[in-house]
Amino acid sequence: MAIKDWAIEDRPREKLLRCSASSLSDAELLAIFLRTGIKGKSAVDLARDVLDDAGSLHALLSSSEATFCLHKGLGQAKFVQLKAVVEMSRRYLDEKMKRGNVLHDISAVEDYLTLKLRHSPYEIFACIFLDNKHRVIEFEELFRGTIDSASVHPREVIRRVIFHNAAAVIFSHNHPSGVAEPSQADKQITQLLKQALALIDVRVLDHFIIGDEIVSFAQRGLL
Repeated sequence: MAIKDWAIEDRPREKLLRCSASSLSDAELLAIFLRTGIKGKSAVDLARDVLDDAGSLHALLSSSEATFCLHKGLGQAKFVQLKAVVEMSRRYLDEKMKRGNVLHDISAVEDYLTLKLRHSPYEIFACIFLDNKHRVIEFEELFRGTIDSASVHPREVIRRVIFHNAAAVIFSHNHPSGVAEPSQADKQITQLLKQALALIDVRVLDHFIIGDEIVSFAQRGLL
């Protein structure tokens, strides 16, 4: 049955307008993006099949062009559109974060870091540099690879802090495995950076680990 033949309250577009985007399932959101289905399948049915094949929405968003286009009903045009949507989301959250004190809207910070880091196939250690009113100065990827004391260099972090004239920082890195639980190495490097930055009177406000979930060192009492 085509979506146009569904009851109005069950149609994804109407449901979004009546309720909100957050009320839709992953398949319903993807169906709105796809717009049309294929012969014998509605857009929602196609979206469900694509998500089943990919494994998750996360996997679909982080897939390469070649992998994306293997899914039936998808192609280069849809791949380009999807990447554009993701990038617009990143820029929207970037602008939102730079308007005021980040500590007043931690959820926006988490959303922003999730878009920046969750879909990377390798670990990225990043830093949000803040002024003395906790407004965003800049976001930077500082290191790539396994996060430990050998790959994250306090001297380089301090150099970038001084360059931006930052008064505080928020660290973040992703776990491509999806498991966001802090490792012993994560805890050690965070404490090492905190001690190093304290020498130049710069505060470490938090360290977020991005996986299938988000872990905050500040909320865990690890800072």
